[in-house]
Amino acid sequence: MKLRKATAAAAAALVLSLTATACGGDDGDGDSGSGSGGGDKIKIGIKYDQPGLGLKEPDGSFSGFDVDVATYVAKELGYEADRIEWVETKSADRENALARGDVKFIAATYSITDERKAKVDFAGPYLLAHQDLLVRADSDIAEGTDLNGKKLCSVTGSTSAQNVKDEIAPDAQLKQNGTYSECIAGLQSGAVDAVTTDDSILAGFAAQEQYKGQFKLAGLKLSNENYGVGVKKGDTETVNKINDALEKMVSDGSWETAVKENFGPANYKNEQAPKIGQIVQ
Repeated sequence: MKLRKATAAAAAALVLSLTATACGGDDGDGDSGSGSGGGDKIKIGIKYDQPGLGLKEPDGSFSGFDVDVATYVAKELGYEADRIEWVETKSADRENALARGDVKFIAATYSITDERKAKVDFAGPYLLAHQDLLVRADSDIAEGTDLNGKKLCSVTGSTSAQNVKDEIAPDAQLKQNGTYSECIAGLQSGAVDAVTTDDSILAGFAAQEQYKGQFKLAGLKLSNENYGVGVKKGDTETVNKINDALEKMVSDGSWETAVKENFGPANYKNEQAPKIGQIVQ
């Protein structure tokens, strides 16, 4: 009798052990965002503070061109929109987020550069932007050289402000903040004289209701910024799948629709969709 009880208890323990193992395996898949559609969710890095590109709305939803691109790509990888977990990835932390495995990929105004390619792999590009300046509407700053002695703001980890100092305005006073929102607030208050980054980002801010009529783009094309989708170094399979998705997004018209919906209100003059692997210098 005692033997039968011991056997039954052992069997029950075995069942519980197998059940716990199975549950643990499911959780692991959900966290990894395998890209094959097998996991519960996929984690994607975006910006939270860039109107028109990556913005977390007051109601907790997300909007912007990068969000639309990432959502389209995720669906092609097997993940519907309700299975996406958006992760804020600031400029200075993008490489680390991929290396740590915090996200499966990043679509966050991530310009493809040789320095970054040494640390991460890129799919795309999916948008060609240009570095520009945003100034107050009454500003007399008309070109980069007018920034000598003026306060120039960009975000930590971005190459934009340093490009201006190195190439056209060595005497500009560089100020770096954690987010573009802080730079825009400084421009509005007069704490800085200009904000520099990609024209797509600046146009998104200038088009916001609270800023309409206060700022203007200088209209300079100080650099070419080839936006790519960042992927962990060595993950060639995911890069190839994302490239296929991006090509499909362009061919079926979804790319053009996303451009008009996100940049149209700012009268942003976008370039045509770039070819995969074609980097404009």
